[in-house]
Parts: sequence; C-alpha cells; structure tokens
Amino acid sequence: MYFPSYRPRRLRRNENIRRMVRETHLRVDDLIYPMFSAFGENIKKEIVSMPGIYQQSIEHIVAEAKEVYELGIPAVILFGIPEEKDAVGSDAYCANGIIQNTIRAIKKEVPKLTVITDVCMCEYTDHGHCGIIKDNDVDNDSTLELLAKEALSHAQAGADIVAPSDMMDGRIAALRDILDENGFEHIPVMSYAVKYASAYYGPFRDAAESTPAFGDRRTYQMDPANRMEALREANQDVAEAADFLMVKPALAYLDVLRELKDNFDLPLVAYNVSGEYSMVKAAAEKDWIDGDRVMMETLLGMKRAGADLIITYHAKEAAKLLNG
Repeated sequence: MYFPSYRPRRLRRNENIRRMVRETHLRVDDLIYPMFSAFGENIKKEIVSMPGIYQQSIEHIVAEAKEVYELGIPAVILFGIPEEKDAVGSDAYCANGIIQNTIRAIKKEVPKLTVITDVCMCEYTDHGHCGIIKDNDVDNDSTLELLAKEALSHAQAGADIVAPSDMMDGRIAALRDILDENGFEHIPVMSYAVKYASAYYGPFRDAAESTPAFGDRRTYQMDPANRMEALREANQDVAEAADFLMVKPALAYLDVLRELKDNFDLPLVAYNVSGEYSMVKAAAEKDWIDGDRVMMETLLGMKRAGADLIITYHAKEAAKLLNG
C-alpha cells in the first residue's frame, strides 16, 4: 500500500506536539465581560433565558467586577436598566444615570479594570428603539445629538472606552467630535461597525428590557444577507476615526469577521451574543453537548476567524479554564 511521504498525523501524536504547532490561541486577555446594571439596591436577578447572568444593582456589579479583575479579564462592558424610561431616553445622558453611577463605583473600587460602555438609547427609551422616533421610525440626525451627549457623560463619569451600538449613520464622527471638544481626545471609540438585525439577540432583550414596543430594527441594523455592505460600514467608521471595529453577532458571521480582518488594521472585536450563549447553556443542561468544550471551541473559532477581542457572557467560565 502506498503512503505519501507527508503524514499530517505526525504532528497530532500527543498533546505537547499539538501545543507546539497550534496556530490559534485564546487568552484571558482576549475576553470582555458584559454586565447589566439595574437601578435600586440589593438586586441580583438571574435572567431566565441566560443562566448565570444577572441584572444587578451597583453593589453587586462592583463585587462581580472585582471577581472579573481577579480572573485576569481586562475589561467589562456595561448595559443599564434605569429607574424610569421615556421617549427620549433621558437616563442615558443624565450625569447621575444608572451607567454613570456604575462607572464611578467600579472605578473607585477596581480602578485598573477597563470599563467600556454601550452607547445606545434602546435600554432607556419607553418605546425600546435606539433613538428619537419621527414618522414611526428612528430619526438619524436628532439621535446623533443624544448619543454624543451620552458618550460624553460616560467619559465624564470615568469610562475608559465608549462603544456606540445604535447603527446611526455618522455616529462615530459625532462621538469623536464631542469627546475631542471636551478634552477627552484620549478616550477610544469601539464601534459596533457591523451589527446585523439578528434573531440571536432574543435573550439580550430580556436582560436589557429593550424589546421594541412596535416594529423592529431593520431600518437601521444590517440585513443578515449582506457581506459587502459590512465592508462599507467598517470603511466609513474607519474614516470617522473609530479605534476598534466590531462584528455582532459573531457565530453566524465568521466570514464577515475574516473580511474585516483582511481589509482593516484596527483591533477587531467579535460579540458572542446572548442567543449564542444561551444555546450552549440549554444544550449543556440537557447533556446534549459538553458545554465547556463547545464554549471553548466556539470562542477559538471566533479568534481563528480574525477576532482580536471577544465580548462574551462566557468570559468568567472561559477564564477559569484558561487559568488552569
């Protein structure tokens, strides 16, 4: 029987050899942990559709932030559940809003943890959309003014990075301008550059209490069928001085991650979204899969596709495995 001179299995013979030739590596430094800060005291409410993830009042957020930092995870990204919502999302840009107070509390107790803030209106509006409603749709330009105010209030409270997720046209330039004008030229903007109108967000809507009261978000989030549009979106954000680019969701859009990696030289972020997390948790609970192995394989796949950083609800679990 003829055998080729090259036998790929030679480099798979044992764990040491496999480690030596491994092409892609997942590190704790690659992880960002999302957190949901809720108005009030002594709140720690598990999100039914996201086992292990909680809406928490600030004192519990701070305690978990300490845990995150001790695990070596470099950053968290914050989402807020305010006391009250209104048509213009007032709490989003209030100096004493839920996120602004959460930033100050974390930076006081865990100053070396990097705090990223989600900049959007959907968590703060009573209609659940990402901006000002005019003619039954989100008005782009009036929304930019509020997003800019929100980002500035986050920077003033001590945020290290602001991350606009709204998908309004021109938002990166609007945020960059207001930050620079107010002495925050050192604050990076992490752009949700490529954000699809995805069914994978379902559990997040429970977590952030941000389900739209009418319609959907397809007039501002991207059509899942489009690949080239992702390059146009990212190119515009680069031209407007974004510091990071993000693809959200990640798992069904690994091809888009690779496109951005091949075409841009900014740090690239993958958002391993709520639906991706919850599917793994649900299947593992039924013993249909090995939850830890599927989790790590999924995150590794995002890294292999080109992600430099991964926002993931698995971050603490993954860090514990990576730390050995």
